[in-house]
Amino acid sequence: MEQTAHIPLAEQLRPHTLAEYLGQEHLIGDQAILQRAVRTGSIPSMILWGPPGVGKTTLARIIATELSAPFFTLSAVSAGVKEVRAVIEQARADGGKALLFIDEIHRFSKSQQDSLLGAVEDGTITLIGATTENPSFEVIAPLLSRCQVYILRPLEEKDLLDLLEKGRKAMELLVGKSISISEHEAFLRLSGGDARKLYNALELVCRSLSAGPEPSLVLTDELTLRIVQQNLALYDKAGEMHYDIISAFIKSIRGSDPNGAVYWLARMIEGGEDVKFIARRLVILAAEDIGLANPNALLLAQSCFEAVNMIGYPESRIILSEAAVYLATSPKSNSTYMAIEEALARVRAAGDLPVPLHLRNAPTRLMKNSGYGQGYKYAHSYQGNFTELEFLPEKLSGTKFYVPGRNAREEEIRKRLGEMWKGRYNYMDI
Repeated sequence: MEQTAHIPLAEQLRPHTLAEYLGQEHLIGDQAILQRAVRTGSIPSMILWGPPGVGKTTLARIIATELSAPFFTLSAVSAGVKEVRAVIEQARADGGKALLFIDEIHRFSKSQQDSLLGAVEDGTITLIGATTENPSFEVIAPLLSRCQVYILRPLEEKDLLDLLEKGRKAMELLVGKSISISEHEAFLRLSGGDARKLYNALELVCRSLSAGPEPSLVLTDELTLRIVQQNLALYDKAGEMHYDIISAFIKSIRGSDPNGAVYWLARMIEGGEDVKFIARRLVILAAEDIGLANPNALLLAQSCFEAVNMIGYPESRIILSEAAVYLATSPKSNSTYMAIEEALARVRAAGDLPVPLHLRNAPTRLMKNSGYGQGYKYAHSYQGNFTELEFLPEKLSGTKFYVPGRNAREEEIRKRLGEMWKGRYNYMDI
């Protein structure tokens, strides 16, 4: 392995067969859908959807190898319609039945995706697209309808430990020293379920220590974290700081700091981050962290998402900046987020409680005779368009899921709910 020492460990240890591939048993395990498809030599066009480092690219390469099929690969970051058409023409010249792998297919525009339709439809190419984003939002409907979507899951701890052991043995050969891992928690935490990040961290630590005189290396959690943190830029050379930076961006807005928000936005823009990814996170934040404290925040975030999709770089930086500053300077409330989380927890704990009879529809005489709809009061028939009525299952009567936040708008909501519901939900007592 000495002659390939300059090649990243993750690339050196990339599996080449399904038998070597770790994880995704639901797809490639014995009798699983992709295993059967490869075995029969007939695979559909597909979208592989999952987080970074779980093996999307590797799986595509293995499928091509196992099928002995012509294999073309494009990156949506750098390829366009011209490159797509060139691959299709080459595939047709070779008789068709080629595999085309497109990494980060969510970055392809509508016109770029349109250019794939005919070749996928007539079987000239079998498309394998990889994406970290929900294909329902990022892949056009005509192309999505021609593809199967397979979800790849983060690697489980047992898979990561197997990879770590494999990497340890490889690094022993590469640095010429005995290596033992006395604690592995730091490696697992740094990986986040990403095999590439796991190998990057292991290689960084081992190479940092190998220059010393010690004949053997013992890797502890403290040592691992210290070395990785000291060399964070090197560890993240493949762009894995993506999630750390978006986290800092979101937390700056949540913390009402427009300066931090704009700085981390600039970092993402300079790094070539997908504008749709940034804008989508702003929509989520507007609902989760601002909510009813300023309902206009969600409208503005949605408008931002639509605008950056239409405009693209570089002008979209201005739209994103406006949205980020607006959201950062808005009053904050997570009351509606907490309300749905609490309601979901109750549903899971209590199961499917019956709908009270007075809330049920009664389209038939039998249902009416059974009490369906009896006792229901139509709110608009009462003064103020309100009359007190039970809207929860009996076992949850009086349960308060929504607790208004402490901001001007929700104080008005609290007062109104308190006046309407009086003692049932005790809104005036909180």
